Amino acid sequence: MSCCAPGTESALDMARATLPSTEEIGLSSRSLGDGLRQIDFSVPGVYCGTCITSIEKALKDVPEVEKARVNLSTRRVSVVWRAGEAFDPQQLARTIAATGYACHLFTPEEGSADQLLKQLIRAVAVSGFAATNIMLLSVSVWSGADAGTRDLFHWISALIAAPALIYAGRFFYRSAWSVLRHGRTNMDVPIAIGITMSYFSSLWETIHHGEHAYFDATASLLFFLLIGRALDHMMRDRARSAISGLARLNPRGATVILPDGSREYRLVDDLRPADRIAIAAGERVPVDGVVLSGESDLDRSIVNGESAPHPVSAGDGVQGGTLNLTGALVVEAVAEARDSFLAEVVRLMEAAEGGRARYRRIADRAARFYSPAVHLLAFGSFVSWGLYDGDWKHAMLVAIAVLIITCPCALGLAVPVVQVVAAGRLFRNGVMVKDGSAMERLAEIDAIAFDKTGTLTLGRPRLVETEGGNSWAREIAAGLAMGSRHPLSQALAAALPRGRTFDSAREIPGAGVEAVTPEATFRLGSRSFACPGQPVPQETALSEVVLSQDGQICAVFRFEDSLRPDAEQAIARLKAMGLSMTVLSGDRAPVVKALAERLGLDGARAELSPADKARACAEAGEAGHKLLMVGDGINDAPALAAAHVSMAPATAADVGRQAADFVFMHDGLDAVPFALEMSRKAGRLIRENFVLAIGYNVIAVPIALAGYATPLIAAVAMSTSSMIVVANALRLNAFGRAEPVEGRVAPSSMLQTTAPRLAA
Repeated sequence: MSCCAPGTESALDMARATLPSTEEIGLSSRSLGDGLRQIDFSVPGVYCGTCITSIEKALKDVPEVEKARVNLSTRRVSVVWRAGEAFDPQQLARTIAATGYACHLFTPEEGSADQLLKQLIRAVAVSGFAATNIMLLSVSVWSGADAGTRDLFHWISALIAAPALIYAGRFFYRSAWSVLRHGRTNMDVPIAIGITMSYFSSLWETIHHGEHAYFDATASLLFFLLIGRALDHMMRDRARSAISGLARLNPRGATVILPDGSREYRLVDDLRPADRIAIAAGERVPVDGVVLSGESDLDRSIVNGESAPHPVSAGDGVQGGTLNLTGALVVEAVAEARDSFLAEVVRLMEAAEGGRARYRRIADRAARFYSPAVHLLAFGSFVSWGLYDGDWKHAMLVAIAVLIITCPCALGLAVPVVQVVAAGRLFRNGVMVKDGSAMERLAEIDAIAFDKTGTLTLGRPRLVETEGGNSWAREIAAGLAMGSRHPLSQALAAALPRGRTFDSAREIPGAGVEAVTPEATFRLGSRSFACPGQPVPQETALSEVVLSQDGQICAVFRFEDSLRPDAEQAIARLKAMGLSMTVLSGDRAPVVKALAERLGLDGARAELSPADKARACAEAGEAGHKLLMVGDGINDAPALAAAHVSMAPATAADVGRQAADFVFMHDGLDAVPFALEMSRKAGRLIRENFVLAIGYNVIAVPIALAGYATPLIAAVAMSTSSMIVVANALRLNAFGRAEPVEGRVAPSSMLQTTAPRLAA
């Protein structure tokens, strides 16, 4: 199925025959309260803005539908409707099918190979091969070949162009037929008419031994247009992997303890509230629940982004998707999989992604006005010239020239060619861009929100202070630390000389390490564990590990997280651009506040959940600000998706990298200002390309209408305009990385309002 091309009537009948049943929709939908339900459909045939408009309009015309949104990245249609006895929910699927798009129930795990991209790449190769060979033959004709040789080369060109026209042009033919049969038009209509008339008029010339044929124009036109479409699709397709990667964090099933004590393995979708679930060390928590028995440490980086394990015991709540590290647990489920924490994170990401629909291809936005104007111009020129001189063959050639010369090839390349060149420059400097429109959005930002651990810092604890303790105490501490997998213990073991070996050392999940020897009981861990009963001092910005002997403090080791290289210089460059900056973190308030003050950030918020971070980003957008979110953890994924644009380091969790628009490969934070500078330069070149493309049409269209451009000249002019746009984009390669450029200065009022809003 092609872009905007639902297919034939038989395909439509097949789509209707495979619709999900009423029962399947009922089981897969979820209640939103107040009589509202939501269902999600997968519509693989959605590829452009016209597709979105058609489906959303059809669904909104159903009286029971309260809301319908199409997510172009995941090709997912979310529908909220008001349930009632008289309403059959299968009507929702039938409504989508009636627009010509096959649909089925959406599952987060689905991830079939993108066949359309492969088809586009093959079409680019076929049209490029045809254009190159026909152009070689045309050079001989232009050089003054005799009539026999000219006719032979024209026939060979016709044989080469025909399969290319059928195979590579099918994307435009299907799209044009789709919109025409529904009473609409788009830019593919004049393209389809132009390449068809160009080919058949050239074939007419060849049959009648004419001097001019325009097979090279047909093939070249296809080649340039398909390149633009393939690049656009390739950039957009990168965004789809984040949600499927997040869904894979959820285990497929879990071991349920039955009332008689026996155990049974169940799929995660079959788990229900009040089920008792056994979770061994190394397994992920399948659904939200409460610990009934057992003690352990959980990796809660999906929740708060922090690498430090979180101790849990009986009575503590646990979230679906977190990883059980050390001890066995028995957990009572309090929610189904669809209502658990991980599912909510997925929904937050999808809702935020859906808000990016305004970044559609410029060709789609302009089609409503451009296509009718081109058709009217071509038809008017055909009729006018036919009536003027009575030569209808000449009139048709003028009309073909108008269609070709007005082809939006330069306009279509204006954006993707700059994005590709800029992406190459960024990649060579260690920054990967995953979404072509991201550079446009990055150039617009006026505020930045940073995650702390793994973003401003490296997430690697470093011993910075030791209170008390002699060489004997350090040996004891090093020996105990070697028996623990806790990050602070590992950092301590790496910082101290080789310690004493303890055969009796045991790690107590969520507390620390204990060694009982004939001389004393040694403990290394939190203050409450090492010295039970002693008062706990006020929290500081440093994390601490306490060594005790028989409950008395021997030494206190304090750690801080290492700043990411060039963090202070990068922040200074960004501040020089007039950007407001804040930190959004799940870490403790004293730690976050101290870091913000050290870097000179405008605000800080601590102890935030993923939903809190996403909400802060959304609120900034609602206030009219363009926010860049820089984060690395699984817990940052919803915020990365909710922000105007996002960036993550390569050390980020898989889901964090997939959700981000940019990924920087090296440790230094200077990638952030560099990407911003490059994006602003790319934005200027895109605007210049638009001026060039529009200026070309302003000059070329009157020439074609006046009859001074043959189809061949029109094709050359069209190709030249495309080459000018490409050459202008290549200027981006001249920009280096060494020196920062002065950016747009944000208004002082924005600096005063953004930071308090984010840091409230």
